[in-house]
Amino acid sequence: MVPIHPRPGPQVAALTPLDDPLSSTPFISTILGDLRSEIAGRSTLLGFVGSPFTLAAYAVEGQANRHCIQTKKMMTAAPEVLHAALDHIAIGIANYACYQIESGAQAIQFFESWAHHIGPSQFAEFAKPYADKAMRLVRERHPDVPIMYYANGGSSYLELQRDMACDVISLDWAVDMTVAKKTLGEGRLLQGNVDPTLLFGSADQIRKGVADCVAKAGKRGHIVNLGHGVLQGTPEEAVQAFVDAAKTAY
Repeated sequence: MVPIHPRPGPQVAALTPLDDPLSSTPFISTILGDLRSEIAGRSTLLGFVGSPFTLAAYAVEGQANRHCIQTKKMMTAAPEVLHAALDHIAIGIANYACYQIESGAQAIQFFESWAHHIGPSQFAEFAKPYADKAMRLVRERHPDVPIMYYANGGSSYLELQRDMACDVISLDWAVDMTVAKKTLGEGRLLQGNVDPTLLFGSADQIRKGVADCVAKAGKRGHIVNLGHGVLQGTPEEAVQAFVDAAKTAY
């Protein structure tokens, strides 16, 4: 259950409501609409948003911070303020995700990019409840749109993700696929798990890496993907080799 904190403090109370993304980001509707027309049913158009904890941490830190110090200080010194901010962001990001869907996105992924900064108890209190709230709000408005959740570096507490309010759990590469399946349960749909640095290897190495992942995941209930984004400097031909390897593996 999402904690309720009725006295969030003046700074959180003064935050701008994130309830009209069409007015604040009209270009998103144009971009996604154009992309949807261009692909013309040949592939699925994916939307993506930051997850509430990650967005709150960026706002608190003001920049990328390898230790997330200011946010962690807030967890102990003023948790009610952080909870209130997270709740505010959860509602806003749900509206933004729905806006992407209504603009043409056919699936949506929530990225908890800063999951590696927090441990299991912090994830359970400050990240999971608000990601779940946002995803449930999206599901209420768009029940047929697949929702994916990715916690970067969150494979050390996969057991806490077992019951999350999404259709697909995306995996980083720091957990063996066999372990992930056992932890999350055979019925859980999975995505990812391939180390992005594999794409700096040879085409043969890429084929073997993808084949190993698919063999452990099984040929149903898994979307072949990297365990994070394509890294800067990755050769374009390696991306093609990865796509070809995925097709061959299946």
